[in-house]
Amino acid sequence: MVASAVAPQALLLYLCPLSSRPRSYRKMACLPTAPLALVLRRWLGIGLFVLLCLSLGYAQEKKAVKSKVGEKVGLPCCHEIPSSESLQNYRVYWQKNITEVVLAYAGGERISDHNTVRYENRTGLDPRNLTLWMSAIEILDNGPYWCVVQYLRLSQNPMVVCNEPVNLFVTADFSEPNLTAEVSADSCESTELVVMCSSYGGFPKPKLSGALNNMSVVWNASWVTESSLSPYNITGKLSLNVTQDVNITCSVEYNGFTKSTSLLLKKTNDCVLPTVAPSYNVITASSIIIVIFLPAISLAARYLPRHVCSHCHKHQDSGEQDVKEGTKPPVSSKVTSETSFV
Repeated sequence: MVASAVAPQALLLYLCPLSSRPRSYRKMACLPTAPLALVLRRWLGIGLFVLLCLSLGYAQEKKAVKSKVGEKVGLPCCHEIPSSESLQNYRVYWQKNITEVVLAYAGGERISDHNTVRYENRTGLDPRNLTLWMSAIEILDNGPYWCVVQYLRLSQNPMVVCNEPVNLFVTADFSEPNLTAEVSADSCESTELVVMCSSYGGFPKPKLSGALNNMSVVWNASWVTESSLSPYNITGKLSLNVTQDVNITCSVEYNGFTKSTSLLLKKTNDCVLPTVAPSYNVITASSIIIVIFLPAISLAARYLPRHVCSHCHKHQDSGEQDVKEGTKPPVSSKVTSETSFV
């Protein structure tokens, strides 16, 4: 009975941090052998307490660390070894998804029997603050990690001093968005365009946004990837009806990063009416008119000045003659006077 009662207490030690343990734990561990009913009651109480500890553990806010593919990153642990002690007094586990062993230390020695091959030669542990260092980050490294620290004060029942998660968000940069536009229909009033925006090779799953003359537009986007932990390719399609030149912007947003490209869309048809060439009949009629009237105009230009001048001379001569005749003395008067004198 005593052995059966100790097992759940060891489980309680492993799952619950020191701050969550009841003050009466030592008293519970030292109780004498009890009847079966008391043991069952104790099992039930311990089970409820374990569930409470688990719910509190999952309710804790996870720490977050961001990194890009190819970089080196450090994941902080929930415990720091005091200066008066050393790593030899602890057992440290770094796990991913509670299934993959990234790194493990026991009694100051690294345990490599159960390590995942993918983490070999690119992980390390800080002996004081127990930070997990990882180099050459890959997209597959994205996800939650757990730091589990046990104090080896009692060899048979090591005491768990910390067990907290850390989220690693891995980012792979997308290519610069490629914007293209194709005319689907054209008229004097407007131009219908099909605009395509594409980007590839990034992680995590991106969001596509855009603007048309600083006004938001919604893309019809589609994604292509091999798995949830593989690079993404994204393509967006947009149909537009433009009546004037406009500027469109395509932006790829992922994990707090953004890449954008802009393109000027021009209305192709300005509706300028073409110049119609004159017909053959019009050309022929115009030629006849020019041939007939041009000589006539030339003759008229030559004749009219002479005719006008001849009339001018006639009028001038008659006028001068009239003036001269007017100045001569009257003949009849002279004859009469002479006759009278005789």
